[in-house]
Amino acid sequence: MYRYIPYSLIILATLLTLIAGAVWSTAWLWLLVLFVPLIALGAWDMRQTEHTLMRLYPVAAHVRWFFEWLRPFLREYLFDSDHEGRPFTHNQRALVYRRAKNVESAGAFGTEMDLHSPRYEWINHSIQAKHLGHTPRIRVGGDQCKQPYDASVLNISAMSFGSLSARAIEALNLGAQMGGFSQDTGEGGISPYHLKHGGDLVWELGTGYFGCRTAQGTFDADTFAAKAADDRVKMIEVKLSQGAKPGHGGLLPGAKVTPEIAEVRGVPVGQDVLSPPSHSAFDTPVGLLQFIARLRELSGGKPIGFKLCIGHRWEFLAITKAMLKTGITPDFIVIDGAEGGTGAAPVELSDHVGTPLREGLLFAVNCLLGTGLRDKVKLVAAGKIYDGHTMAANLALGADWCNAGRAFMFSAGCVQTKKCHTDRCPTGVATQDKLRQKGLVVADKGPRAYQFHRNTVRALLQYVGAAGLNDPSELEPRHLRIRTDENTVRSADSVYEFLAPGVLLDAPDETSLARWWAMADTDSFAPRPI
Repeated sequence: MYRYIPYSLIILATLLTLIAGAVWSTAWLWLLVLFVPLIALGAWDMRQTEHTLMRLYPVAAHVRWFFEWLRPFLREYLFDSDHEGRPFTHNQRALVYRRAKNVESAGAFGTEMDLHSPRYEWINHSIQAKHLGHTPRIRVGGDQCKQPYDASVLNISAMSFGSLSARAIEALNLGAQMGGFSQDTGEGGISPYHLKHGGDLVWELGTGYFGCRTAQGTFDADTFAAKAADDRVKMIEVKLSQGAKPGHGGLLPGAKVTPEIAEVRGVPVGQDVLSPPSHSAFDTPVGLLQFIARLRELSGGKPIGFKLCIGHRWEFLAITKAMLKTGITPDFIVIDGAEGGTGAAPVELSDHVGTPLREGLLFAVNCLLGTGLRDKVKLVAAGKIYDGHTMAANLALGADWCNAGRAFMFSAGCVQTKKCHTDRCPTGVATQDKLRQKGLVVADKGPRAYQFHRNTVRALLQYVGAAGLNDPSELEPRHLRIRTDENTVRSADSVYEFLAPGVLLDAPDETSLARWWAMADTDSFAPRPI
């Protein structure tokens, strides 16, 4: 049967090798080093019951698995164009690498973008363009905050020690210290590597309260207060959900809970650690704000905010209603887009759960505008931020600053092999394998994170100056132009709806949010019947 032809040829070649070795020269017998293992492999293939193809096509079927393994490398290095590849194209990654290495990132001969494709965007320039040389800072912290923080316009998104390696965390912290921007710890807690170089930190509290939890996994106020007092902790962020896997908790297997990770997270060594899908410290919108007020007091008045990927719209509106009811406002809100990154997530959650950044940011802007709260709360955009345009577009739509995660990973050496969940990251960025981490030299990668930040912010300022503006904070929706089809271009303020200040308080039924506003309940995240 033809299915066995390759295996039969191997057996025949083995017999001929034996004959040649006996008749002419024993040197022929060296071929048995190749043929005998293949015969043994074929015999095993036919006896095993797990893989049908190998049972029916002994030896030959392995060619399929070889090319399945090789396929991603062939696509990335040989067949994908400069503008293909997901989640980041070759050109997008190359831009980050050049800026991180402080290599000239100017392009030659003109743009490669299709300027007439739908969704192409640009910002109109001015005849009175300007050169901007200052470093933008955003003051975070309102009347309820005693220790406001001047944030950079670009900062490092939440990435935990455990998801990233110790050396990657340390390198990013060194870059943050050099460039005067902040590093979000992620929900894994504050590790020694976050503290080593003195970079500014945003301490993220997830549902597991790692680093400030009781033995039962609940919030420990005393431990929190002691760690929040550290001068390197500039702000605290309560994580409600994450863009890449919203509504999903997590389980860290006991085998991965090393003594070092156990100490950082405040959990027992070698035992499974659960991150619940929701918080135990509060269960209502009012409770969330009371928790924020408590954290602000325990931290000595540092800025407190929360992060979420927009899900049920009535839930976010319920939080804004609770702000009005209690008089408690967060100092900042991070809007995490569904296109954001993660070390590991169920595919369905990454692909089909959660609101993309642009829609989520616009919704949050309208909720705060409509309730008259926009001036009290800073908004942060997070989700595939990597260059001056992605920053400027989000700033124009209402963000006060941007956070980037994977772009900073690229600056530290990540090559997008997408093996973060396997602990086999080839560049030492997303692995706890000590041998693999040795390839990441902190003294080299820290300055690269700094240079990426500096050059990207510089590109943003060039972009803003070309529009004739004095500061990124002056960007407005009208500055962003969007091609809606081949022959139509509109400004963002005519493509998207922006509510009038206070309209949800005065005339909610006249807005597109009327239905969700009616469903929002300050005492429950569940919707009111309407």
